[in-house]
Amino acid sequence: MLDLDRLAAALASHPRYGGLRLAPLTDKGLAHDHVRLVGSGLLLRVPKQSQFGYAAADNLAYQAACFERVAASGHGPRLDGVIQPGPGLAMGALAVEEIAGRPARLPADLPALAEAMAAVHALPLPPEPERPPLEDHRDPVAGALAEIRFQAGYLERAGDLAPETARRLRDELAWAERFAAESAGRAQPRSLVLTDSHPGNFLLRADGRAVIVDLEKALYGAPAIDLAHATVFTSTTWDLESRAELTVGQVAGFYERYLEAVGPAAAAALRPWLLPLRRILALRALTWCVLWSVEHRRERRALGAPADQGAGRDWSAGNSDAALIAHVAGRVEEYLRPQTVAAMAAEAEALARHL
Repeated sequence: MLDLDRLAAALASHPRYGGLRLAPLTDKGLAHDHVRLVGSGLLLRVPKQSQFGYAAADNLAYQAACFERVAASGHGPRLDGVIQPGPGLAMGALAVEEIAGRPARLPADLPALAEAMAAVHALPLPPEPERPPLEDHRDPVAGALAEIRFQAGYLERAGDLAPETARRLRDELAWAERFAAESAGRAQPRSLVLTDSHPGNFLLRADGRAVIVDLEKALYGAPAIDLAHATVFTSTTWDLESRAELTVGQVAGFYERYLEAVGPAAAAALRPWLLPLRRILALRALTWCVLWSVEHRRERRALGAPADQGAGRDWSAGNSDAALIAHVAGRVEEYLRPQTVAAMAAEAEALARHL
């Protein structure tokens, strides 16, 4: 958990941020704490962990590049400074612009989210030597599948997973492997992408502009995965403040608004990839749930806590508020129910008739 006194001591001698009053915000994410630098218009993003497994300094450099590059679209916070790891701040921190805005309201704000993603995806693809430190998926399908394979490795350890859910996920993994083999070597649309584009990661300014405020996972890859991640059930019902269950018509309308925003040429190149990459994204989301569920129970058992006991520590629980961990556990349980997995597959089939 965040120790505000240690953080203040670590910042005390900083020439820009030292001496500013700190006000922690509600703990909403598994990867960062957010602290307001009162009166400065800035937030500190203090990493709890690196979800890519990077060392502290590399993690900060990666995230700084994410903020700098997405900000060029006009839909990301400005990066103000990087505070390197040190005593009392083991993973360092980023100081970024605090966005004055409200959570997304669905489905009303779907057009604003579509326009924000269109602006990010329209940024010029840099020459290859200039893309680091961001990951560069030269084959976006293969890049996404590599993460899915790692997460799917947890299926063998998910002893309490419903057999029907396990079967569906293995079938989807087999399809994804076939699709990746078939698409290898084909030209695929690529751009700077947000990766974690669920609606809870956006704020809406007073002028209606959507701003993506969580940028730790941006990379060069498939824009269609961003579009899927903004609108699948596992994303639109993740965040309590933006929670909504979208209809197929509302999802189709989101896609059409995005395709209109990017223009005819980009839309024509993207259309063949929209539905298969939505399927890839759904598999990525559900296999992450399997991973989290296994790690959640493994650490509870390691501490001798009964699996149904509310107290105790689990994956990231030592770094996060108990209410947040309970929320994540509830969402993961819901998403891995056979009925939910089946409903997501049915929605994808119905969407095919609209796009």
